[in-house]
Amino acid sequence: MDYLLDDPLIEKTYQDILLKIRKLQNGEVVNSMQRRGIEYKVNYGVGIPMLQELAQQYPKNHLLALKLWNKQWRETMILATLLEEPAEVTVNQINFWAKNLPTLEMAEQAAMNLFSQTTFAYPKAIEFCHGKKLVVKIFGLLLAGRLALTDKNATDEQFDPFFELMSPLSKDAQLELVFSRIFIQIGMRNLNLLDLTIQHAKILKTNGSSTSQQNADVILGELDHDDIRALVKTRDKG
Repeated sequence: MDYLLDDPLIEKTYQDILLKIRKLQNGEVVNSMQRRGIEYKVNYGVGIPMLQELAQQYPKNHLLALKLWNKQWRETMILATLLEEPAEVTVNQINFWAKNLPTLEMAEQAAMNLFSQTTFAYPKAIEFCHGKKLVVKIFGLLLAGRLALTDKNATDEQFDPFFELMSPLSKDAQLELVFSRIFIQIGMRNLNLLDLTIQHAKILKTNGSSTSQQNADVILGELDHDDIRALVKTRDKG
């Protein structure tokens, strides 16, 4: 992680944000999350839309984002992903944050709000898909999915490495819900990637893993249809 000298104005903003988070506390949401096994060191139960509205009240700032992340509250960490400047993110920072993602919710927020917008999103997504920790692997997949949805200038070749990982990742039952969703998103980009996704999904059905076969069935059930091909073709023309 990179550490910067503190700034009185940033510290004032930081304290102001902490105060507003406390005022938005929702105990019912906290209890609901705990019942579903979503645990944080500190959680005030503030909804994502409220945090998005709160973030809009402040300009993006690298030092502020670092301070918010290091606080390790659920809300401050999500706000860190919303208030960080993508151009200021370092490789050390994404490595540190990825290793310290406390939940899948935080992995999704970090991928969606911030790290998919960095210049090293593709290589880091591939690297994280090779990770040992479940949440890091999921983070890598979520990055890939977010890039598939939002990076309009990406070439098809930039997604080739994810297909190379498709077979080993498909065997992991813990990745099942995320895995199929991400490759469906990649397949929906254009006709070429649609064909590649269907082709690789059909290969999964032959690799001897029941989990792979279930993942393949989900992907093929969503993508291997004439109406989907027509929809993607229309997008290509657009």
